Amino acid sequence: MSNLALVVRDSSTMLRRNLLHARRYPSLTLNLLLTPIMLLLLFVYVFGDTMSAGIGGGDRSDYIAYLVPGLLLMTIGSTTIGTAVSVSNDMSEGIIARFRTMAIHRGSVLVGHVVGSVLQSVVSVVLVGAVGVAIGFRSTDATVLEWLAAFGLLVLFATALTWIAVGMGLISPNAEAASNNAMPLIFLPLISSAFVPVDAMPGWFQPIAEYQPFTPAIETLRGLLLGTEIGDNGWIAVAWSLGLAVLGYRWATARFNGEPK
Repeated sequence: MSNLALVVRDSSTMLRRNLLHARRYPSLTLNLLLTPIMLLLLFVYVFGDTMSAGIGGGDRSDYIAYLVPGLLLMTIGSTTIGTAVSVSNDMSEGIIARFRTMAIHRGSVLVGHVVGSVLQSVVSVVLVGAVGVAIGFRSTDATVLEWLAAFGLLVLFATALTWIAVGMGLISPNAEAASNNAMPLIFLPLISSAFVPVDAMPGWFQPIAEYQPFTPAIETLRGLLLGTEIGDNGWIAVAWSLGLAVLGYRWATARFNGEPK
């Protein structure tokens, strides 16, 4: 069997393992999924009219359209926290040490976590998007090509954040530490353009919201789904995603391939 075939076989086995874990212990995924859904309902039904007026919209439906793209990306950040916790559990429970002694491709363990997490992120995004549609979100002007581009951006962004989350899980001594270390992945969307435009923020705070990965990704997704101006946000979002993916991959593999303590 060729080396590529071994990699595919072992990675597929690890992917099935992680998907089985997610199916048998769904509470973590559901708890993380509830965060963006609750924020969506809170900001639409409690703050919707006020926030819509604040961004120059006509009614609550305008704010739903503005809010949903940001919440979709926040869902990805929230879901990847579960990846950090899962990786940390594997490390602390000794299964990784067991895998090191087995005749399997070394990288397949991480690939299984990453692919499984990306699939969970996609499912979570679909569920949050369905809630958004149920409460009034519509994207009537987006073409098939724009929908495909939006889906590609979500998958690329999910892959990037997942590799970062894997690295965080590998450096964490336990699940609680992994969850805390990964909190920036759900905190950064709160200080991005997900809820209000960057221009509406205080001048000293605008650079913090603008020069981070979530804001250009959110603005690109809005442009694709709602027809708003994308400008430079498209290539900036792709650059952030690729940069984070490479950084997370190199960090995670270097940590994983290092000698165990």
